[in-house]
Amino acid sequence: MQDAEKTIGNLIDKASLCQICCVDSEGFPITKAMLAPREREEIRIFWFSTNTSSNKVRFFRENSKASIYFSNKRFFRGVSLIGTAEVLETAEAKERIWQDGDTMYYKNGVADPDYCVIRFTAARERYYSNFKSEDFEVAK
Repeated sequence: MQDAEKTIGNLIDKASLCQICCVDSEGFPITKAMLAPREREEIRIFWFSTNTSSNKVRFFRENSKASIYFSNKRFFRGVSLIGTAEVLETAEAKERIWQDGDTMYYKNGVADPDYCVIRFTAARERYYSNFKSEDFEVAK
């Protein structure tokens, strides 16, 4: 892969869903589908909206180890990012990714107590394409 930022960034930007993985209180991995991140900083930091009451938020508070996976099923490509997930409930973080229409999920608006942000920070990645895979470190 010649330009990881461009190749992987394009794959991520075209994905409408991703998979996010956390570790439960017994040490087992749990995978959930999520809407695509609301924002990304290069291919290292990703911002997701979610419900404060969700199990994944509870698990991330106990253990920040996480992974996210994006795929393009048409071309059988994907990228797995391994890192940490931080639960943010500050007004600044919530306002940063709030979008029109979010009141469909959070009736009380941006200040809804059941609305929070997950900021995922990747430490390393693995890209899959053409039946091959390639590991690489994420630039900091």
